[in-house]
Amino acid sequence: MDLEEAKEFKERCTQCAAVSWGLTDEGKYYCTSCHNVTERSKEVINTGAIPNTKIQAISRGLKRKRKLEKGWDWYVCEGFQQILYQQAEALKTLGVGPELKNEVLHNFWKRYLQKSKQAYCKNPVYTSGRKATVLEDNPSHSDWDSEPDLLSDFSCRSFVESGTDSQPDGCPQKPFPISKASQSETASICSGSLDGVEYSLRKEKGIVKMTVPRTLAFCYLSLLWQRETITLSDLLRFVEEGHIPYINAFQHFPEEMKLYGRDKGIFAIESWPAYEDIYKKIIEIAKFLDLPRFPDITEDCYLHPNILCMKYLMEVNLPDEMNDLTCQVVKMTGIGEVDFLTFDPIAKMAKTVKYDVQAVAVIVVVLKLLFLLDDNLEWTLSNIAEKYNEKNKEDKPWFDFRKWYQVMKRSVDEKKQKWEEARAKYLWKSEKPLYHSSIDRAVVYKRREMVVSLQKQFSTLVDSAPTVEKKSPSSFQFNWTEGDSARTCFHGHGLQGILKKKGQSMTTKNSLYWLSTQKFCRSYCKHVTTYEESNFSLSYQFIINLFSFLLRIKTSSLHEEVSLIEKRLFKTKYSKTKKKSRSRKGRKY
Repeated sequence: MDLEEAKEFKERCTQCAAVSWGLTDEGKYYCTSCHNVTERSKEVINTGAIPNTKIQAISRGLKRKRKLEKGWDWYVCEGFQQILYQQAEALKTLGVGPELKNEVLHNFWKRYLQKSKQAYCKNPVYTSGRKATVLEDNPSHSDWDSEPDLLSDFSCRSFVESGTDSQPDGCPQKPFPISKASQSETASICSGSLDGVEYSLRKEKGIVKMTVPRTLAFCYLSLLWQRETITLSDLLRFVEEGHIPYINAFQHFPEEMKLYGRDKGIFAIESWPAYEDIYKKIIEIAKFLDLPRFPDITEDCYLHPNILCMKYLMEVNLPDEMNDLTCQVVKMTGIGEVDFLTFDPIAKMAKTVKYDVQAVAVIVVVLKLLFLLDDNLEWTLSNIAEKYNEKNKEDKPWFDFRKWYQVMKRSVDEKKQKWEEARAKYLWKSEKPLYHSSIDRAVVYKRREMVVSLQKQFSTLVDSAPTVEKKSPSSFQFNWTEGDSARTCFHGHGLQGILKKKGQSMTTKNSLYWLSTQKFCRSYCKHVTTYEESNFSLSYQFIINLFSFLLRIKTSSLHEEVSLIEKRLFKTKYSKTKKKSRSRKGRKY
C-alpha cells in the first residue's frame, strides 16, 4: 500500500469525508482514516514515453491479484487464536471485565501454545512453511514459574488492544494481521493454512489438540478464574443465541486468511455445544495446562450454591421462602464449603463442580422434602392451599403447587416451542463459503450467490424477513412480575400450608421421602446412576424436565446430581441399604 502514489487522489471519502488515501494490493484507493475501499483505481498516464510501461503495469496487477488470492501464510493455531479473540471481545460486551481477555485468557492460551510446543519454546513443532519468528524478550512476572524467555511473534497478537493497553509480556504491540506471504513460500494446495493437513493427521500422545469446542472450554476456565457471573449453561446459551461466536466463527477471519480443504474439517462446526462434552473438555484442558488451584469460591461469590439457588428460584417462579430451606440443605450436605467448590486441576481427582446443575438439584431435593412428588401428596396440599386462599383473599396467599404447575407448564411449552422453531430455522451455511481447494473457489462462490439470491426472492414472496433479530442477552429466560393476571407470580407466596412449627423452628408437614437412586453404579461405570422416566412420578418428571430445559442439559445428568445430593443428605439411609445388601450376599454363601 503506497501512500505516496495515492497523494494525487483528492476526492473526499464518502464515509468520513477525510482526504487521506492509500493504495490496496489490487491498486484501488482506500481511506486511511476509516479503511473504506473505493471502486476507483490508479490509472497510468502517458505510457508511451516509458518503454514497457504497459507490460510492467499488467505484470504488477497480476502479481497483486495473485498475492491477494493466495493470502497470508498462517497456521491453524493462529485461526483458533482469532476465534478466542472474538469470543473474548463478545464476553467483554456482555459485561465481563477486560482482565479476562488481556490477562487470564491470554495467559491460558500462552500456556497451551507452550505445552503443545507450537510457540513460547525454542523449537516449535513446524515441518513446513515459515517458522514463527522468535523474539528475545524479558517478560514480566507470571503466575507460572516456568515462563520461558523466548516468545513467538504471533502468539500475542490478538490479545493486545492496539495502542491502548500495556503489553504484559514484553511483546511489541502489533495489529492482528498475521505475517504476509513471502514470494519464496507457497501455501499448501490441500488447505489454506500452512499446516492444515499436518494438523489434522497429528496424533501425538499426551497432546490435547485444539478444536472449536475447546475454545469454549478456554473461555469458561477464564470466567471461572475471574469468578464471573456466568455459569457454563449461560455460556452455552449465549453461544446458541448468537452473542458469542462459535458456529461459523471462521467467517470473521481477515479476508487474507484463506480457508479451504482440510481447514473445513478443523474450523467448520455443524452441531451445538453440549454441556457434558464441554464440561469434560474443561477438566481435560485444565489438567493438560497444569493450572494451579483456582481462586476460592466463597459465600459472596455468584457461583456459591446459596446465591445460585436464589437465582433459579426466581427463574422458575417459586416462593422466596424456599431459599431458607435450600441454604439448610447446602449446609447439611457440605456442598457450600470452599474446598468442595474450588476447582483444583492438580489434585488427585481433578473435578470441577457443575455449579448450575448442583444448585437446581438442591431445589429439586427441597421440592421433594416439601411435596414428596409422588403424584398424591402435592395435590392434597394444593387443595388445602386453594381453600385457604379463597377464604383469606386479603392475607398472604399460600403456595399452590397445582396452580404453579399450570402456569409453568404453559410458559415452558411456549418457550420450548420457540426454541425448537429457532433451531429448525437456523441457517448452518456460512456467509463465507468453504471449498475443498482453490480451484473450486469460483464455482462455490457462484453457487453461494445463487442461493442468497433465491432466498431473497423467496422471502419477498412469503413476506418474511430472511434474518431473525438477535435477542438482548439476559441471565434470566423467564420474567415474572406481580399483578400479571395471565402469569401469576409466586415469589411472595407463603409456605404456611406446607410447614408446621416445632419448638422455635419450622419443619415440613410431610415426614416421608423417597430416594431418587436406591443403588449407585460401580466405580468402573461411566455414569453414577441411570434415569428411566417411566419409573418415576409425573410430578418428578415435570420438575426434572423443567430444570433440564432451563440449563439445556440431559434429564439423566440432573437426576444423577439429585441422587448425589441425596446421598450426602441421607447418609444413614444409604449405609443401611449397604449393610442389608452385604448381609444378603453373606446368606447366599
